[in-house]
Amino acid sequence: MSSYRIEGNTGAWEIVVGLEVHAQVISHAKLFSGASAEYGGEPNTHVSLVDAGFPGMLPVVNRECVAQAVRTGLGLNAEIHLMSRFDRKNYFYADLPQGYQISQFAHPIVGEGKVEIELADGTTRHIGVTRLHLEQDAGKSMHDQDPLRSFIDLNRAGVALMEIVSEPDIRSPEEAGAYLRKLRQILRYLGTCDGNMEEGSMRADVNVSVRKAGEAYRTRCEIKNVNSIRYVMQAIEIEAQRQIEIWEAGGTVDQETRLFDHVRGETRSLRSKEDAHDYRYFPDPDLLPLVIERDWVEDLRAALPELPEAKRTRLEQTYGISRYESGVLTVEQGIADFFEQVARDADARLAVNWMLGDFFGALNRTGATIETSPVSAEGLRELLGLISDSTINGKIAKEVLEDMFESGESASAIVERKGLRQVTDTGAIESEIRTILQTHADKLAEYKSGKDKLFGFFVGQTMKAMKGKANPAAVNDLLKKLLSE
Repeated sequence: MSSYRIEGNTGAWEIVVGLEVHAQVISHAKLFSGASAEYGGEPNTHVSLVDAGFPGMLPVVNRECVAQAVRTGLGLNAEIHLMSRFDRKNYFYADLPQGYQISQFAHPIVGEGKVEIELADGTTRHIGVTRLHLEQDAGKSMHDQDPLRSFIDLNRAGVALMEIVSEPDIRSPEEAGAYLRKLRQILRYLGTCDGNMEEGSMRADVNVSVRKAGEAYRTRCEIKNVNSIRYVMQAIEIEAQRQIEIWEAGGTVDQETRLFDHVRGETRSLRSKEDAHDYRYFPDPDLLPLVIERDWVEDLRAALPELPEAKRTRLEQTYGISRYESGVLTVEQGIADFFEQVARDADARLAVNWMLGDFFGALNRTGATIETSPVSAEGLRELLGLISDSTINGKIAKEVLEDMFESGESASAIVERKGLRQVTDTGAIESEIRTILQTHADKLAEYKSGKDKLFGFFVGQTMKAMKGKANPAAVNDLLKKLLSE
């Protein structure tokens, strides 16, 4: 258990956090209609009569959305319920044309599961998942289009969401961030949600309370629709501090829904917190209970991709890389796939060092991603091959990689065009070294008198004279030989 505490005037307080993550399902159509679920588009162009709440329009469950929910449940090591039910959650809002949201309350499709997180100090924890249920999204109210009126865009109305509810197991902002990053990673590996928080396809409601060690849970507050991991972590810290100040002043924390203002660094009251009975849940009369077959679930399980933890373990065992290295290389499935293409039939250690160093550095410098990189996995593997067979040395390879990013040419083409082939002719290298030793006779005398650090000076002079193209190993060997004469 994390030892994270916040110090108040009356001593240490423990944070208790549970997260409700809304993840937009990757599917072509919406949860109960055939309208497009694609992000964007002109307002109110991705809307069917069902989404618009026209009388007599009946919802039909999208099988792929159900499959995506089951895949996600399997990825979370969760219980899959073969029978679930859709309910109506009744509330009025302008961008909810039906006057209710079709959701799952009493009988969700996915039950208890868990997510393993890894913290900065290398320790791991399991965060419990209470449930995952399917529901439809609401539309979008736009208040900045006109000085007097609000506009409604129903493109998002009816899009399938998975609400993933955690147990109140999170005890620090760091744990909350680690949980969200891991959950996002799993969803992206599964292909069930793109995890794009900027576009709103993954957002979190953050439930925060504080207590003294050993106490029962105190009153919690919910912070709605936080759309970045950094903001979630900030909101937890700020809200916990607010609650501590109230309790220590002799007050009581009201159960309510709040908003996080990252500019002012505060949470603000939005409304009193609703309980389940306020929504008057009841089974949706237009939808039969959702019954799925065990064999279908097992078929989905068999087709699941390799998930992050399994991939990390395999990469460590196959390529002899460290836990830290496997963590970086598996952050995104595309990065892991890229690495394995580079390391195939190549020096794995060289591949790791170059990917985590110069290659990632070049991506950051150019603003490219692994998907948009001008240097392909095959191209990087070719470059590393030129190092391994001594065509070029590591220093020249850095120059070649930079050119590859700028020109898009292959490593071998750049080496030939620029005449960068490494000099491995020991006779030529020896001749250059002898010239340098004669030119710097004073330094040679100092070296022979015991100043061993001058060895690096002679290496540098040799590489400079040969424009960096001398084989470093040959330079070192020949220098040792000639300096001992």
